[in-house]
Amino acid sequence: MNTKNSTVSVFALGGINEIGKNMYVIESYDDIVIIDCGGKFPDESLPGVDLIIPDITYLKENEERIRGLIVTHGHEDHIGGIPYFLKQLNVPVYATNLTLGLIEIKLKEHGILRDSKLFMIDEDNVLRLGTIRTTFFRTSHSIPDCLGIAFQTPLGTIVHTGDFKFDWTPVDKQAADIHRMAAIGQEGVLLLLSESTNAERPGSSPSERLIEEHLDETFRKATRKIFITTFASNVHRVQQIVDTCIRNNRKILLLGRSMVNVVRVATQRGYLKIPEGMLLEESEVPSMSPEEVAILCTGGQGEPMAALSRLASSRFRKLEVLPEDTVIFSSSPIPGNETNVTRVVDNLLRLGANVIYGSGSATGMHVSGHAYQEELKLMLTLMKPKYFIPIHGEYRMLHIHRELAQSIGVKRSNIFLLNNGDVVDIINENEVIQTRSIEAGDVFVDGSGIGDVGEIILRDRRVLAGDGMIVIVVSLQKGLKKIWNGPDTLTRGFVYGPDSEELINSINQNVRTTVEKWDNNKNQRTLKKNIKNSVENLIYKRTKKKPMILPIIIEI
Repeated sequence: MNTKNSTVSVFALGGINEIGKNMYVIESYDDIVIIDCGGKFPDESLPGVDLIIPDITYLKENEERIRGLIVTHGHEDHIGGIPYFLKQLNVPVYATNLTLGLIEIKLKEHGILRDSKLFMIDEDNVLRLGTIRTTFFRTSHSIPDCLGIAFQTPLGTIVHTGDFKFDWTPVDKQAADIHRMAAIGQEGVLLLLSESTNAERPGSSPSERLIEEHLDETFRKATRKIFITTFASNVHRVQQIVDTCIRNNRKILLLGRSMVNVVRVATQRGYLKIPEGMLLEESEVPSMSPEEVAILCTGGQGEPMAALSRLASSRFRKLEVLPEDTVIFSSSPIPGNETNVTRVVDNLLRLGANVIYGSGSATGMHVSGHAYQEELKLMLTLMKPKYFIPIHGEYRMLHIHRELAQSIGVKRSNIFLLNNGDVVDIINENEVIQTRSIEAGDVFVDGSGIGDVGEIILRDRRVLAGDGMIVIVVSLQKGLKKIWNGPDTLTRGFVYGPDSEELINSINQNVRTTVEKWDNNKNQRTLKKNIKNSVENLIYKRTKKKPMILPIIIEI
């Protein structure tokens, strides 16, 4: 990529102007280091797509120069794409203890754990990755074992904060290492990449410890079963829920594969402390008093197949939500998920449950793991960067983060608001430019296929979802312009045949006329195109709809 081997370059393949699928790249001379490899869940505009991951075309073209992938923490938007990445580029992966455990679950499911090169690190490690000397500093977030990274390149130090907040009373008593951050800043930071998720929120984020009091109060008031949902990876929150259950004489049933997996890994690696006999099997719940049971489950974002969604629609095997049960949402909806969450809440209320939901600040059941404005300014003040790139956020968040950086003294001309693929080139300490871009975008995972779904397939799926499909079957005598059988018209998702006989008859007559006008010296492709265009015009005039039309010609 570099025209001069003395240039250090920085760019993102995901995570800028979006929340999700984080992937950042630092290129120093002939060495490439990658930070995070996340996934992003699709919205309703991408029917059938299971996951969105970064386009790694550039990395595949430069595989021999990649020295490693460093993972800042174990959230899905930072590790979700790793199995798909390693299937194409089997490079060394460096991550902390818990993060590595969560990655191993994914690699085992994909059948590539044995062949992967995984290395455990902590905040005290120093890695030499080609020309890049890499050190770390501990940060606070909503999952344990989070790291910020300092890359010492030949042209200066580049810092990536990872996701962070400043929680001075953390549940695990592992506060952010502000002294090391200050030391890095004192030594000199040429370029800072800092997350922007909560750049719109003034003040400082509340401590995770504030949740305990609200949990205790709700548990004391509850008269029957308690259902509580949170992000499975929020290990601090899970520990608080466990502690609250102990104080209120309730045992816990875990529901949802990700919840079971994360709790198992976090317990095995010492990040969760759950007394023996505290966890229930599903078969034990019916024989217990409702006042002795708490169900910790997935589904706080309204995911249709998650445990809470299935409970809310009475689709969960032997377990059900009954009147006067309490349901607690210990999370806030991610932007775009509000409709799904509202649907689940409505269904739970119809079942007669007492539902505690809404903004975490209003209910006291959730606090964010991302820094507010004063904490973002504190990070900038500690690091004292000459140049700054706000990352991990949508454009308005990046824009506000730029203003925060200016307020503490970073020159506006030294701040870069980028798109994925925009390259910042460091020529020397006084010459940092953004003049070029590389290929970056979304790759869709559909079942076991990676990148198989393109815009044409998505367009067809949207048409099918919107106006349905019409299949027209016509049998012709071979070599003659004469219908042997049919036409037969079948509809799916367009109109119900028995109730639309007149319209179906008109379509069939239209097809007969088109066949009669066809020059049988031309190929079938021409006839199919003529049938498609003719029927499309008829249907739009009659219904104002545009279903997918699929003509099938059979020669007999």
